[in-house]
Amino acid sequence: MFYYYDPTYLLLIPGLLLALYAQFKVNSTFNHWKQVPSRIRMTGADIARAILDGNGCRDVRIERVAGSLTDHYDPENGVLRLSAEVYGSHSIAALGVAAHEAGHAIQDAQDYKPMRIRANLVPLANIGSNMALPLFMLGLIMSWEPLTKIGIFAFAFSVLFYLVTLPVEFNASNRAVTVLASGYLPDDEVKGVKAVLSAAALTYVAAALQALLQLLRLVLLANRRRDD
Repeated sequence: MFYYYDPTYLLLIPGLLLALYAQFKVNSTFNHWKQVPSRIRMTGADIARAILDGNGCRDVRIERVAGSLTDHYDPENGVLRLSAEVYGSHSIAALGVAAHEAGHAIQDAQDYKPMRIRANLVPLANIGSNMALPLFMLGLIMSWEPLTKIGIFAFAFSVLFYLVTLPVEFNASNRAVTVLASGYLPDDEVKGVKAVLSAAALTYVAAALQALLQLLRLVLLANRRRDD
C-alpha cells in the first residue's frame, strides 16, 4: 500500500501531461504536413539518398519498413529505414523525417560523441528499465536500504540515456533543416519541416522529463521510508 498509494504520484502528472500533448502535437503536425507536397517532387527516399551521398555515406542502405512513424537509422547494420508514408512520399513531412534520419547516419559516420555515448548506455539503460523498479520495490518491502539505492542507481542510467538522447535528436534535426534549406526546399517548405521536427523533438523532451520525475519520486520514497 505504501508504494501504490502515496502523494508522490502527483510528481508524475506534469510529465504525463507533456507526453500526451507531445503525442497529439506530433500526430497532428505530421498529418497536416504529409498532405502538403513539396515542389521539388523528390520522395523521402530520394532526399535521404541525396543527403547521404552528399555527406560521404554512400554505403548506407535505405529500406522501406512497415508501420507509421517507424523511421529510424540502424547503426549496427548501416541501414536507414523509412516507413511507407515517408519512403515514397513527396510530402514536406516525409522529406523532413527522411532528412532527420539521414542526419543520424551522418552523425554515425562523423563519430558524433553524444551518439557514441548513447550507444554505450543502451545495455545499462535496458537493465535500469527492466530491473530498477522491481529492485526498488523489493528494497522497500524488505526495508533494506542498500537494495533501494541499487534500484535508484540502476534507474539513473535510464534517465541518463534519455538526457543524452536530447542532443542527438536535436542535432539530427538541425542537420536536416540546414541541408534542406541549403537549396533543396524554399523557405515556406522549410517552415513545415521545422514544425514537424520540432513536434517530434517534444516527444523526447517529454520522455526525459518523465524519467527525471520518476527518479525524483523514487528518491523521495526512499527518504520517506528511511525516516519512518
